[in-house]
Amino acid sequence: MIEDTVWEQEVAFIDSVPRWIAMTFVFVVFIGTWDLVTRLGLVSPIILPTPWETFADMVFVGQNLATGGYMLAALWITIKEVIYGFALAIAIGFSLGVLVGETAFGEKAVMPYLVAIDTMPKVAFAPLFVAWLGFGIESKVALAAFIATFPIVVGTAAGLHAADENARMLFKTMGASRIQTLIKMKLPSGLPQIFTGLKIGAVGVMAGAITGEFLGGGKGFGELIRVAASQLNTPRVFSLILYLSLVGLALYLIVQRTQRTVVFWQKETVESYDAG
Repeated sequence: MIEDTVWEQEVAFIDSVPRWIAMTFVFVVFIGTWDLVTRLGLVSPIILPTPWETFADMVFVGQNLATGGYMLAALWITIKEVIYGFALAIAIGFSLGVLVGETAFGEKAVMPYLVAIDTMPKVAFAPLFVAWLGFGIESKVALAAFIATFPIVVGTAAGLHAADENARMLFKTMGASRIQTLIKMKLPSGLPQIFTGLKIGAVGVMAGAITGEFLGGGKGFGELIRVAASQLNTPRVFSLILYLSLVGLALYLIVQRTQRTVVFWQKETVESYDAG
């Protein structure tokens, strides 16, 4: 009983700590551990640079971006690949999600193939996209969309299936058509699940674009990372990855902000998804 009380007090204390304080604590511990590992020589500097070397290179990359250098052009190419790939994934994923969630044919005949494709290592398809579409931006966009599509399909289908059965019967009793029921009842009630799929897709689309650039022929940030890695310039690799993470985080926050605006009647549900 006493142990349970102490545990409950510890949980209550942790819950009362503001998020920014908890995040700052984790960040400081992470940087301190990283610095200690490099100072003690536990890892070769060729493999893991010091935090301060990485920070100095981040400043250099930031100055190059701010002055419109070659890195800004590379970053813009990667951003275009991510935006185009995400837009394509939304179009394909939403269409397939509606097909799977609304029709017996989609659920029985199409969904098993989608699941089978999703279980495959998608990165292994990168050489095929390059062979089909060339070394230009098209193959990167296609791979990015390919990786981001399935979560959107699942989120859309799950959202449509989550519609309340009583509401369905009410719409049917009122003589609403299938399209009217879909647009006015199923889609609005399924938006939290749909946006969950969109947020997962927003994370995956960046991985697809960068993987395509690693194969060569591109001029984006992935190519800069590949060149830096071949030169064993690990601080540059780390700094470029961190800047790419900011781009991915920005896309995620855009989707999250859109969800909060669109799903305004389910604020608590949205915040619970975000917290998870």
